Amino acid sequence: MSHTAHPVVSVRLFVTIWLLLMGFTGLTVLAGYQDFGFMNTIIALSIAVTKASLVVLFFMGVRHNTPLTKTVVIAGFCWLFILFGLGMSDYLTRPWIGVPGR
Repeated sequence: MSHTAHPVVSVRLFVTIWLLLMGFTGLTVLAGYQDFGFMNTIIALSIAVTKASLVVLFFMGVRHNTPLTKTVVIAGFCWLFILFGLGMSDYLTRPWIGVPGR
């Protein structure tokens, strides 16, 4: 049974990722004050997915983990997108009924 050594990640990388996250947080605030029309949701979700990817890959250590852990993380995100898709399909098809308030 062989045990591989854990990768040593430099503090500089963590500080760089943290600075990127702070930059994206500022970008989120700036985007919140602008009106991009129908692109508001797309821009906000793009920034949020980018920030979440940085956190999962670097701070949670998925980047240096086993293939099984990476598969579980990807499956979790796929399940999240399925749930969002089902929720949005309900929300977007409500006007089809034609009755106000339904």
